[in-house]
Amino acid sequence: MDARAILARLRRREVPEEAELRWFAQGLADHGVSDAQAGAFAMAVCMGDLGAAGRTALTLAMRDSGEVLQWDLDGPVVDKHSTGGVGDCVSLILAPALAECGAYVPMISGRGLGHTGGTLDKLEAIPGLSTAVPHDLLPALVQKAGCVIAGASARIAPADKRLYAVRDVTGTVESLDLITASILSKKLAEAPDALVLDVKVGSGAFMKTMEEARALARALSDTSNAAGCKTTALITDMSQPLAPALGNAVEIDAVMQVLTGQATGPLAALTAELGGQVLADAGLAEDAAAGAAKVAAVIADGRAAERFGRMIAAQGGPLGFVEDWARFLPEATVMHEVTAREAGYVTAIDGEALGLAVVDLGGGRQVESDVVDPAVGLSNVIRLGDRVEKGIPLAMIHAAREDAARRAEAVVRAAITLGDAPAPPPDLIRERLGG
Repeated sequence: MDARAILARLRRREVPEEAELRWFAQGLADHGVSDAQAGAFAMAVCMGDLGAAGRTALTLAMRDSGEVLQWDLDGPVVDKHSTGGVGDCVSLILAPALAECGAYVPMISGRGLGHTGGTLDKLEAIPGLSTAVPHDLLPALVQKAGCVIAGASARIAPADKRLYAVRDVTGTVESLDLITASILSKKLAEAPDALVLDVKVGSGAFMKTMEEARALARALSDTSNAAGCKTTALITDMSQPLAPALGNAVEIDAVMQVLTGQATGPLAALTAELGGQVLADAGLAEDAAAGAAKVAAVIADGRAAERFGRMIAAQGGPLGFVEDWARFLPEATVMHEVTAREAGYVTAIDGEALGLAVVDLGGGRQVESDVVDPAVGLSNVIRLGDRVEKGIPLAMIHAAREDAARRAEAVVRAAITLGDAPAPPPDLIRERLGG
């Protein structure tokens, strides 16, 4: 085959054949396709529409450009993917909870992207823990601990790694076909029996409107189901941070409070909803409601916390982390409370602005080479609908320097809107699609 012929078909708004997409994906992986051809491919797909069948074919071609994991386990393999939000640390609670419910969870996760935090960065706030699990050891570690949260090795969907880098510099990131293939090529390489997708919508998400979120949720769920993986997408609210904390160590603290029964709220509720859906889709629960009850039960009785501790230890973290997590987590040198200058009800929260404030504090990356400071972030963030009086805290800033804390304070104040009347609380789950 010839890359130029495939590009010519795309230029004519024709969808390449499955064999052609497989050839091109393999060329991305082994560099048989040049950077110029990769860029032209990304732009052509971005400007056109592969359709449902073409999107599925590209996803599977990119998955098969590397290795697909194989399992010999006594339970189903499941996973979850979130499209990204602020204060979204569901994965860290969900993985051990699902393992306690009889599933195996090889969760391949990513780093922070833009204003959203990364699961791997959060986990690495725990001293000694490594998310760089060697590809050959992943199955054994999953069997031993029941769940693993790790980064993708170079052997998982290498075509995606190459194409993503090209997309980033050619302005072709915002393509539904390419987004779908990128996300699912890595998830389907895990060979899961069931997958649940958390598609965020709102101020703290990449998708700001229901129309955008619904289009992505349908593309992801339809493609994954067409690829043979039972998949349901939940469109969930991100009009405010999911947890009352944004950052790395501070979100680990929020996770541990849920796992040890010291906190409830939206983070715990969404974990149960997502877990319940994937348990039902994997045949481990009668329906999503029954599955959610199972997830809530293993969190409430401490079994999920114990499983989390086993996963942490298996990945090199401290043995006694669950029992005394605060002793291990890094702390910021500057703690600065942001208080309300007037009374009112919290009517809006700009989650993206808060996420970018954390990046500016050093809790995320402005360029790929930046080193993340795990200690910085925001905690005790006020919730939508809360009534505040003058002088009441809106958030706590964790910073490395006073000047950084002052910059963050200005952003926090601008991001939180107060009004005279309370706004109706947003629904946590907006829609379910697929399954």
